[in-house]
Amino acid sequence: MRIGLLAPELTEAHGWGRYTIDLARALAGQEDVTLVIAASAASPGDGGLPHEGYSPILPPVSPAQRGVAPRSLLTVPRLRRLFASCDVLHATAEHYLPAAALAAGSRPVIVTAHGTYLPLHLRGRLGALFRRAAARATILAVSRYTAEQVRLCLPGAALQVISNGVHVERFSRPPAALPEKAGPTVLSVGVNKARKGFHILLEALPLVRADVPDVQCVIIGDNRDQPYQAYLRGIIAARGLEGAAHLLGRVPEETLLGWYHRADVFALPSLNTGGQFEGFGLVHLEAGAAGLPTIGTLGCGAEDAIEDGRTGFLIPQDDPAALAAAITRLLRDPDLRARQGRAGRARAEAFSWEAIAAQVRRVYDGVAARP
Repeated sequence: MRIGLLAPELTEAHGWGRYTIDLARALAGQEDVTLVIAASAASPGDGGLPHEGYSPILPPVSPAQRGVAPRSLLTVPRLRRLFASCDVLHATAEHYLPAAALAAGSRPVIVTAHGTYLPLHLRGRLGALFRRAAARATILAVSRYTAEQVRLCLPGAALQVISNGVHVERFSRPPAALPEKAGPTVLSVGVNKARKGFHILLEALPLVRADVPDVQCVIIGDNRDQPYQAYLRGIIAARGLEGAAHLLGRVPEETLLGWYHRADVFALPSLNTGGQFEGFGLVHLEAGAAGLPTIGTLGCGAEDAIEDGRTGFLIPQDDPAALAAAITRLLRDPDLRARQGRAGRARAEAFSWEAIAAQVRRVYDGVAARP
């Protein structure tokens, strides 16, 4: 089978790129699969992916820019030539769906809905363009919640839920050197923006300290949003958390893995804000692979990443008291932490990229077989 991928920047720097690289590598490991790739013009290279064609001609998706979808339509003639021999076209970033639909002709089109962006496009100023393209595509939603949000915008959509994958081996093996910690530690990882709810975590920390006085909080992730960073630093100062809360920003791989294995609890209290939501919450599986119990929120994709009460806890959004109670319960009960950590590691193993790619391949086979 020849698969044409409409890919974003092939880089680990953002979720679209990581998803595309990981899925493509796993697909390329299957028998009789050939990849042909049209990537973002800002892609640093072909990601080391095996392929029989690579052309970096699509407009970039990150950092966020206006007009990605209409500008991608200008590449349709070149996409048609590049993908002439492909059986299926798959847009792994939602922005490229209209271009994929036009380039495909009568061939099947797949698009991955990672979370916020496809519903926003379906409701936005180019909604008619996206609805026409989505109506003829098969949509792979990374969670049930994401699928529900797409269905609200396009009731007749052909939807299948196929989650993100996780590199269990990568996250389950501790690095040679672990970071030092000053007390029981709560870890949170993600791009530092309001939707991730880091401010909720900081507001919960004083409540946790009432029962666990030496608790520490480590937050890792891209911190280029300076207004939000200032807001977080303001909370730290106002709550007297200078010695307890640590905003590390982006860190080397070994440092990230070290904290996954040095922390006691993982928490990401995501929020739905301004039409944006957590599409899945892959970091919960990464933490689970490292043996950590995880805490996430209801009403978003984290409901598929966490088994409430078994691999961690799901709490209401925007609720520092509920978050503090869950953290405190885990920090005060080492046996519960150990049980949930073991269950989290077992759950992560079910989301290997090989297993996810096999599900995607079955979708390809099914749509390609239709008359």
